[in-house]
Amino acid sequence: MTGWITRLRPDPFVLSLFAAIVLASFFPPRGNAAQVFAWMADAGIVLLFFLHGAKLSRDAIVGALTHWQLHLVILAATFVLFPVVTLALAQVQGLDANLARGMIFVGAVPSTMQSAVAFTAMAGGNVAGAVCAAAVSNMAAVAITPALSALFAGGGGGAEISGTAALRIVMQLLLPFVAGHFLRPWIGAFVGRHNRTVSLLDRGTIVLIVFVAFAASVVEGLWQRTGVGELMLVIVLCLALLAVVFAGNALAGRILRFSREDRITIQFAGSKKSLAAGIAFAGVLFPPASVGAVMLPLMIYHQLQMIVSAMLAARWAKQNTARIV
Repeated sequence: MTGWITRLRPDPFVLSLFAAIVLASFFPPRGNAAQVFAWMADAGIVLLFFLHGAKLSRDAIVGALTHWQLHLVILAATFVLFPVVTLALAQVQGLDANLARGMIFVGAVPSTMQSAVAFTAMAGGNVAGAVCAAAVSNMAAVAITPALSALFAGGGGGAEISGTAALRIVMQLLLPFVAGHFLRPWIGAFVGRHNRTVSLLDRGTIVLIVFVAFAASVVEGLWQRTGVGELMLVIVLCLALLAVVFAGNALAGRILRFSREDRITIQFAGSKKSLAAGIAFAGVLFPPASVGAVMLPLMIYHQLQMIVSAMLAARWAKQNTARIV
């Protein structure tokens, strides 16, 4: 009886994630307070990538950079599997034109880097591979996302994306990762001794990212933008999209005989869609009057992917602990 109760007990991390969503729904920070929370999230991400850089050996990073099969599978999931599935889901009756474009747009957006790497680290996956794969996805998106959007979602042609997003990836993610790695001879042992603290930082950063992202969506009118029926339909479609993508990634990992660590990386790096990148692209690709409705499916998918990924990462983290013991 006790064993069943233990298995049914909610994971504290998952509970904290739901608490962050509820708190953001009722008390979203605005103005200067929102800016402070955003800075805190950015600082946590920088520190997180710095520590992961310090933890990883040179062999692990070199192996990740040359692991082209892993990157090819993740790119295929992000820019082939996603667009095919979202194009099919957009044909469902009940979606207005802008929501249908929004579903297709979800498939065109690149992977999110922060949460993909954080979940991969938490679950015991190939962190270096996740960093490289997410960076490749975001760089490739500068050309691929406008093309897919214009072709399938009716985005206006001639879209031009500035280098701001690429610069942010370098300054906030890659540079701290590289700095931490080059300081590894001096701080690597210290970081290794405090692995539990790094794990708590992983989870805390994810909770903060969810809170900040969801609060921003609420402030922008997430709960007022559409009717209840349309909102529920979009939620169902996004859940279906998640299920198909996770199943497809799992199948590809097994068929291609990737290691357990690489399969975890494929699941998290190949199933995420970046809300931040989506907002930047949507503002350029779609008319201002339709951006809100177009962005709604991505906002919902973004929150659902965080919840489902948190549950999976927590489960796999427990499995890793059991294997070690």
